Amino acid sequence: MRILTAIISMIFLSLFLSCEKSNPVSTTDSGINPFSNGYNERNMIVVISDLHLGADLTYAECNTNRAPLKKLLEQIRVAKDVKELVIAGDLFDEWFVPATTDTYQGRDQTDFVERIAIANRDVIDAFNRIIQDGNILVTYVPGNHDLTITAENVKRIFPGINQARDNEQGLGTYSPADMPLLAIEHGHRYNFFCAPDPISNQDIAPGTIMPPGYFFTRIATLHVIQNCRTAGDTIAAVTPNTSGDESQELAFAYWYIWKSLMTALPVENKFSDKIILTNIDGFKSTFSINDFMPYQSNAGGFIYMNVYKGIQDTWNERQTLNHVPVNIPAREAILNAASNSQTDNQAVIQYFLNPGSNKRIVIFGHTHDAKIISSLNYNGLKSIYANSGTWIDHNNVATTTMNFVVITPQNANVSSQTYVKVYNFEGEVVTKMAADSLRY
Repeated sequence: MRILTAIISMIFLSLFLSCEKSNPVSTTDSGINPFSNGYNERNMIVVISDLHLGADLTYAECNTNRAPLKKLLEQIRVAKDVKELVIAGDLFDEWFVPATTDTYQGRDQTDFVERIAIANRDVIDAFNRIIQDGNILVTYVPGNHDLTITAENVKRIFPGINQARDNEQGLGTYSPADMPLLAIEHGHRYNFFCAPDPISNQDIAPGTIMPPGYFFTRIATLHVIQNCRTAGDTIAAVTPNTSGDESQELAFAYWYIWKSLMTALPVENKFSDKIILTNIDGFKSTFSINDFMPYQSNAGGFIYMNVYKGIQDTWNERQTLNHVPVNIPAREAILNAASNSQTDNQAVIQYFLNPGSNKRIVIFGHTHDAKIISSLNYNGLKSIYANSGTWIDHNNVATTTMNFVVITPQNANVSSQTYVKVYNFEGEVVTKMAADSLRY
């Protein structure tokens, strides 16, 4: 979805963003220590996300950034004021794999995760040293790119890691025990194309939860590998169904997103070529691009789907299964799925403006766009949303990569504030990108 976000977000105007951004801070100083609170109390929480560690470094998105990531983890390990390190999703990457590649190489997920551990041994070892020291609690929260990675396989390469998971595979929200007003999650449960889909395709892939964004990403990765400039096929036209049926209107919106993807990220192959290898999460078949793109027999007629048949009609049920507190209308969810602002604003809608939530600070990953936005909650109290950015080598949706968030809780002093700060570590130099604070 990173590639989709970079391109389609320019097509659709972001909606429903009523928050006021805090003033950005740009402070670069090789002497900055983001892991010191100034009073020698181990209470700071560090959040990183979207590492996208892959099993094959010839196309993995995090490669050159692994060395600085290891260095940052070493700094966190010896920081006397850091209490927790939270990995807010997309630690591993099952999605950014070329469509023509067998992700598991004929084996299974356990072997795949072990290959990730071997390919990224320096980073894995750095995490494990922090875990084994026992001074800093390390918590993993699932993201969409590691949606189906099981708790057992995470534990296999990170013995002793804490995992914040919902009962449903692929989702989780973490609130530290002594900071219940903080919520950390990846943010993909609010995204039509990235949230787990345990409803679609059960006839062809029993037990699957893979959403369509998985197949988008497989095709987009093939585009990157091919460096394709000219499409090998022409997109078949689909027009709105003249019946006025709401389901068909949503089906057209879904087709339009597919059209946008295939226009912006062409591949050399014919759309009828069986090129998309699966053997993952219940899928066994090899698919063509046409298998996923909605189609119609005549202009203005019924819009059909093969794979993800009827997905436009099950969004409300998916939200219930995925524990989304405040319903997101299906049309909005489809057309704004690639909008960073749409994801950011879910922190406001699902938490701050939701009377059923007591959260005052929310951290998401997912968009790769590190930032801080402040707003008021339903009680008129200041609340802070932060995004933890990414560690991929080339970030097309923001100006920086190698981002992380640091939260310093308030103390008993009545003038003390809880601070939320976003940093950047490019060039192995700490830059404070934004900061805000509140007291609760």
